Amino acid sequence: MARKTKTEKKRGTRTLGRGGIKKCRGKGHRGGKGYSGSKKHRKSWVLRYERGHIGKPKGFISKTSKSVKSINLRDLENLAKDKKEIVLKDLGYDKVLGSGNITKKLVVRAKTFSKHAKEKIEKAGGKAIAE
Repeated sequence: MARKTKTEKKRGTRTLGRGGIKKCRGKGHRGGKGYSGSKKHRKSWVLRYERGHIGKPKGFISKTSKSVKSINLRDLENLAKDKKEIVLKDLGYDKVLGSGNITKKLVVRAKTFSKHAKEKIEKAGGKAIAE
């Protein structure tokens, strides 16, 4: 015969193993539902775990601002492998930054380049073409 589960054992009792009947009525025993009491009896919890939920947002975010996805030269060399030309638009990048060194002679096509990135690519014998 299969062993009974906890719920099966407790079935038929008034409280089903929840202690007093008072404790299993709605959300009252738990202090409310959701964020109720977030500025009263649950304030310490909110301050610890949900810091951004209290207060007005500060600062200003322009609707016209766009995020620019950039890549460094050290990562670019790993992407290149056997290729001689890289089109960064196809890979989802907009800008090339000059961190790291490049040793391969590459033709790199991107939206924009930093000053140092352009210098390093041309120093290695490649071309930096802005599109």
